[in-house]
Amino acid sequence: MRRHRPSPSKQGLSNWLAACAALALAMQLGSAPARAADPIKIGMSMALTGGLASGGKVMLITLKIWEDDVNARGGLLGRPLQLVYYDDQSNGSLVPGIYTKLLDVDKVDLVVSSYATNVAAPAMPIVMQRNKVFLSLFCIALNTEFKYPRYFSMHPAGPNPKPAFSEGFFKVAMAQDPKPETVAMVTADGEATRLVTDGAYENIKKAGLKIVYDRRYPLNTTDFSPIVRAVQASNPDVFFISSYPLDSVGMLRSVSEIGFKPKIIGGTLNGLPAPVLKAQLGPALNGVVNYEFWLPTPRMASAEALDVIKRYQERAKGEGVDPIGIYVPPWAYAFAQILEQSIKGSNSIDDGKLADYMHKTTFKTTVGDVKFGPDGEWEKGRLLTVQHHDIKGTDIMQFKDTATMTVLDPPEYATGKLIYPYETVKK
Repeated sequence: MRRHRPSPSKQGLSNWLAACAALALAMQLGSAPARAADPIKIGMSMALTGGLASGGKVMLITLKIWEDDVNARGGLLGRPLQLVYYDDQSNGSLVPGIYTKLLDVDKVDLVVSSYATNVAAPAMPIVMQRNKVFLSLFCIALNTEFKYPRYFSMHPAGPNPKPAFSEGFFKVAMAQDPKPETVAMVTADGEATRLVTDGAYENIKKAGLKIVYDRRYPLNTTDFSPIVRAVQASNPDVFFISSYPLDSVGMLRSVSEIGFKPKIIGGTLNGLPAPVLKAQLGPALNGVVNYEFWLPTPRMASAEALDVIKRYQERAKGEGVDPIGIYVPPWAYAFAQILEQSIKGSNSIDDGKLADYMHKTTFKTTVGDVKFGPDGEWEKGRLLTVQHHDIKGTDIMQFKDTATMTVLDPPEYATGKLIYPYETVKK
């Protein structure tokens, strides 16, 4: 005999439907936080070993400070932030594989550059192929050939970066009395240094200087004495150097040891803004004219920038890196601020929306206002030309401020005049 199953009462049906609805809501609410908590991953290669490590390590320490700051404020778009990085060993040939892994295996949401041109440029074809926004730090004229609309440069060279790097140097040189007439040039045979020298040719032609020596040397050069002796034999008024960090130190040591004294010496000696390298040279740096990106002068130093430097100094203890932090940290933090403000302002991590926002926005950062031009370079340049002087011994703490530097150009930031000729400083 078949039993008849009684129909549920109206009250029972209502209870059952309510329970189902509650269960569905609980499941929905329970799964939402897991999705919202997935981190926004920002991927990069980083020069943690090799010739660019003195800057790469400092950049990473500063980016980790920013990462902690953002997460302490609740993250971005309601999600925590996570940096994903691999050591590129200052070797550009490793970079394409790193960015491919970041995008295909780690599934990062956004990518940014490593430290400097030689390890950022090899990432560009991968970035362009994937239509990713690419923000770079301290890269020279990287987009001149690529012309990629989603590239943005955190570098104060301005809209015409190749000549901008040496413009202040030759402007200061040609303001002297008597004016110099001849120039000798040496260039490390790397991408960034070649670009700088290409721009220097423009400024040399404009100045009416005669080139009496022009040589490119291999990147594996360690003995610079033969090069300096050859330059000395050409008897130039101006000695212009376009070099990488370790070369900068080696070249100036050879100049000092040989006793070569042109009227003006310097140019674009990469790495020398870092106090660690200045300390290696000590008095051999006196009289040299070079570039700086930012200095803790009353005109430039905001309370926010000084706070970043102070916190960096705490993190840097015991890490074997620059203990002062007036070179890379203000810039690395500003670099990250631009990414953070773009994500907030566009309310998105979509690369197209971020690029549109970055093109139209003036950013407030630790190094001042930043506005990008159509090609991703700064709309207006702000490179400083400085001369080093009064350096005694190799104590790194003498470089914690501008006591051993005079800003020569641009005029609105100048703090004094060039000591000319070079041998006057060496006496």
